[in-house]
Amino acid sequence: MKQYATGMTWGEGPRWHHGALWLSDTQGGKLWTDHDGSWKARDLDSPSNGLWFLPDGRLTAAMMHEKRIGVWTGERFTTYADLSALATGPLGDLVGDRQGNLYVDDVGFAAHAGEPPRPGRLLRAATDGSVTVVAEGIEFPNGLAFLDDGRTLIVAETSAQRLTAFTVDSDGTLGDRRLYADIAGLVGVDARPDGIWATPHGVWVATTTGHAVALVRDNTLITTIDTGSAFPIACCGDGGDRLFVTLADTGGRPLSEALAARAVETTVAVVEPATKDTP
Repeated sequence: MKQYATGMTWGEGPRWHHGALWLSDTQGGKLWTDHDGSWKARDLDSPSNGLWFLPDGRLTAAMMHEKRIGVWTGERFTTYADLSALATGPLGDLVGDRQGNLYVDDVGFAAHAGEPPRPGRLLRAATDGSVTVVAEGIEFPNGLAFLDDGRTLIVAETSAQRLTAFTVDSDGTLGDRRLYADIAGLVGVDARPDGIWATPHGVWVATTTGHAVALVRDNTLITTIDTGSAFPIACCGDGGDRLFVTLADTGGRPLSEALAARAVETTVAVVEPATKDTP
């Protein structure tokens, strides 16, 4: 793994677009990118979390504490979809289909505010402006990714330590809920999935406290990348062989303790090629 960028507190939602990396610093309240040739941050009034580029090239973001999806103007995130009538907690990851419909995590509870855990949901913001609940009872919904040319949606359930698959029906609703990968069983009892990224070989999973990025497919472990003492938060590909991974360094402190003390530093590493020696 080679270092690509530094400076973040907690790097979420990395996305590669037109030769540049974009990501949210949810703890630092910044949007980071090197789209103009150098790695820079833009301060935000309220932190973004998951990011996704629409088919027309516009950047959208799950505004973590505002119950809305924003669209980037170059200066700030204006409202793209208002989720306030349905969202019950902070917003997490974000993914879109080829038509531009967006799926976002409704985490369900605010851990940072001391709220007790409760199941979250997945919300769908359609291109016609409608917002609906498409899945419930998700144990801390996190990373999202499409497989099978958009016919399958994968969600990381961090608390349940698994990836769950849904069939995407023609109207965008979700059905046929099933296990895609038992992350605790495949990677280790400490592995808790956060960000994920789909490839033709399977799904890359950042396992945070598992200290590894794992490639899984149909409840089979294909390969892992050891991250040492670093906590892998999220990952994305560049459309080729490279995999970008955000890595949190706590200075040896337990992750929860370091987060509470804001004593975390995040870097971006790149694996090249990411799919070497995989089927």
